[in-house]
Amino acid sequence: MKPLSKVVLLAALSFVPVLGGCKHKAASTAPAGPTESYTVRGEVISTDAKTGEVTLDHEAIPGFMEAMTMPYKLADRNVISELHPGDRISARLQVEKDSEGEYHHARLDQIVILAQARPDYKPTTQYNVPTAGQPVPEFALVNQNGKTIHLKDYRGKALLITFIYTRCPLADFCPKMSRNFAEINAALEKDPKAYAATHLLSISFDPAYDTPAVLKSYGGAYTGKYTKEKFEHWEFAAPKKDALEEMEHFFNVGVTPGDSSTLNHSLSTLLIDKDGRIAAWYPGADWKPSEVLDAMRRAG
Repeated sequence: MKPLSKVVLLAALSFVPVLGGCKHKAASTAPAGPTESYTVRGEVISTDAKTGEVTLDHEAIPGFMEAMTMPYKLADRNVISELHPGDRISARLQVEKDSEGEYHHARLDQIVILAQARPDYKPTTQYNVPTAGQPVPEFALVNQNGKTIHLKDYRGKALLITFIYTRCPLADFCPKMSRNFAEINAALEKDPKAYAATHLLSISFDPAYDTPAVLKSYGGAYTGKYTKEKFEHWEFAAPKKDALEEMEHFFNVGVTPGDSSTLNHSLSTLLIDKDGRIAAWYPGADWKPSEVLDAMRRAG
């Protein structure tokens, strides 16, 4: 660690996280509760001045979050110039927990650089940047019924996929993706022609925990049909373990390096056309269901 006199303190770094334990709820309107604070420590993997985001590979946060690699938005983008890949930092994580048990307004402050990066530091993982027209490789997954499915099975339809983690407790990440998909699925159910020409697939990047039974329960809750859900139009699946890393890299979701308890989580939603090529990529959580729905109708 650097001598204390050289430790750099950075204030007002806020973030938008993912992870933890997840249950289905509609967008929460519950009033914010008291602020909870946690200490987080980890290594900066990358910085993005355009989006004002830092990706941090952090240790487990006892009582709140397991070890994970994920992007954090900066409240003050000027702070990003002080952070570099390979820096090891500690920070205070603050979240507000509402009366329904969901977390909101997550943010980091009191950022301390504990150790600066090596001058020769290079990222160990490279991600594909999904591009319109790019062919999608063949991947096999196991769905909520325990059946092996393949992405090629959906050729001839517009396929919308997103990546989730069923234990995610933060409303603005995985739960938001599932709420968005539920909204799109419900709209398509009212349009028989578009319904027949489209399909939705939510893919878990945590196959060890997200078994078919877990995915079936999770998916049924989001469609609102629970045990009566037949999953004919919106499926939930997880890749086989040996295909997980390749899938994460291609779809720009992340990777699970060495330690199996460490999950790399970003948000990535893609529209695949009838010929199995990428039609559109929607990184992050800011895309609107109505816009994606229109794109699906055009592609279907």
